[in-house]
Amino acid sequence: MLKTTYCFLIATGSIFATSSIMAKEIATELQGPYLGQTPPGKTAKVFAPDLLSTQKDREYTISFTPDLKELYFTRMDADTNKWWTMTYKQRNNRWYGSILAPRVGRPTLSPDGNTLHLGNKYIGRTDNGWSQVKSLGPMFDNKDWGIMRLSSSSSGTYILDDYKNGDVLRISEVQNGVRQAPKPLPAHINTGKWNAHPFIAPDDSYIIWDGERTEGFGDTDLYISFRKSDGSWGKALNLGPTVNTGAGEAGGYISPDGKYFFFNRTTNTGNGDIYWIDSKFIKTLKSQVYTKD
Repeated sequence: MLKTTYCFLIATGSIFATSSIMAKEIATELQGPYLGQTPPGKTAKVFAPDLLSTQKDREYTISFTPDLKELYFTRMDADTNKWWTMTYKQRNNRWYGSILAPRVGRPTLSPDGNTLHLGNKYIGRTDNGWSQVKSLGPMFDNKDWGIMRLSSSSSGTYILDDYKNGDVLRISEVQNGVRQAPKPLPAHINTGKWNAHPFIAPDDSYIIWDGERTEGFGDTDLYISFRKSDGSWGKALNLGPTVNTGAGEAGGYISPDGKYFFFNRTTNTGNGDIYWIDSKFIKTLKSQVYTKD
């Protein structure tokens, strides 16, 4: 990987920037997919070390557009303790980085790449970049709820967390064109000390989230539940030592091409980086579940 010295400039103006006030883009020398990084194998490794994942700051929650030419993530500046939403964009096979805006929620792109979910808010793709921050409506703007991360599938299903009410996960589906009120996922999902930061597969076939349970690997672990043929959710499966360690793993995400699993790992020193690993282990887990069933 070519290491590039770079500096991000802070966006000004409204709380979320449109293209007219977006921070200046800084060019890198990186080319090719996934910031020109060498793909991982069966062992998780830091994604874009010393560039996207830094030794000093804390990086979290990565998300890609379907064509893999844009990525979004969050970074906490270690000097100011302020969170920012960051982006890299590829043009003519070269990557450009910038700060998009102060963080609002944990950014997660919709499968079509046209909506960037921000907790109970979102921004939509426009001809000039992104819209201003919008509300998802009264169904999600409940002040008694605490939504950190909301993930959507291609069918419009939402999976969201709620840190104000026992750290539970909720689901909101679209039935006959009508958005349904979020309801808690079953008890075998919402168990343990807490559950948060969910991700739903574009085809609704599984959900991934992080939580803390007594049978875990020591701190926050990542879990998966596969959807059964009758629409119900299967048991919560720990992703195992392939991903989970004695450190804190969270913020799971599958790349749009299905090839890689991204997640955050935070050590006991408080530093957090984004890791990636070949996603084939998830197919293995699924085959084991259906073999047993």
